[in-house]
Amino acid sequence: MNKKIILSISFVVMMSLGMVQYATSAPSQAVKKPTVQTSNIINTTSLNIVNNPSKYLNKTIKMQATFDKFSTLGLDYKKALRPSDKYIGILIQRDDVMDHDIPLSEMKIFLKKEMAEKHIDLDCGDKIEITGKVFSTALNDPWIDVENLVVIKKIKKEEKK
Repeated sequence: MNKKIILSISFVVMMSLGMVQYATSAPSQAVKKPTVQTSNIINTTSLNIVNNPSKYLNKTIKMQATFDKFSTLGLDYKKALRPSDKYIGILIQRDDVMDHDIPLSEMKIFLKKEMAEKHIDLDCGDKIEITGKVFSTALNDPWIDVENLVVIKKIKKEEKK
């Protein structure tokens, strides 16, 4: 009889532990997982990538940059195809020029249109952080698919008079 009681109590305890574990793990399932894996990401600069694109080929990179504008540059190029009906390009400014704005046109950066629509309010001069994968070095330029784009700092728009 004692053996049955001990087994019954053990069963109840195990079930309650399982329920507690399930109850504590349920909220973590509701938490949105990051879209980008944080391991094996190379923190670098845009100029490092442009100067040696083959070093970053098929690697996930993270860089901070200054947004310049949305662009169609590089879209529909057959050797590194990103179709214009699904993607939009962005240009960032060169990090090595401080006295005026020059786009870094050697770097082809692509966003899926759904992601671009979430960032439609980007303005020239906004500071951004890009995480993406260098998927091609066609024309000896880095071609990057953006996996995540974060606005670090919005510039203040000057009032028009």
